[in-house]
Amino acid sequence: MFAKQLTVFIENRTGRLSEVLTVLKSNNVNILSLSLADTTEFGLLRLIVDQPALGKEKLTEKGFSSLISDVSIIKIAHQVGALQELLAVIDKSRVNIEYMYGLSIDADVAYVVLKASDSEELDAILTRCGIETVTGERLLNS
Repeated sequence: MFAKQLTVFIENRTGRLSEVLTVLKSNNVNILSLSLADTTEFGLLRLIVDQPALGKEKLTEKGFSSLISDVSIIKIAHQVGALQELLAVIDKSRVNIEYMYGLSIDADVAYVVLKASDSEELDAILTRCGIETVTGERLLNS
């Protein structure tokens, strides 16, 4: 099961992040998680939102370049070594994890967003390992 991630390319300058968030807010697009990575000239803002298609549409209207991609959101035990053990299994299958970021944690579970070089193979691995995956919509309603 995949979730939709909205990625926005933004110039690395004061106020640009706020402009993106203003567009989402003014169109009632709720942010569930985000990650911002920068280079000297631009940033990659990765978001899990409740309405990715609407977010992309409204950002495009305001001149932002964005895309929607499939990611896996996994639910794992919030305990020492749980993520490393899963990554060891994924590594054996030769699937490359391109990036990841934490989504949220509570006392018992953690949610992590993973983007892999082969999303279908990653999904199969997660299923074989009994790792639960969730969508953005499910997170919002839980």
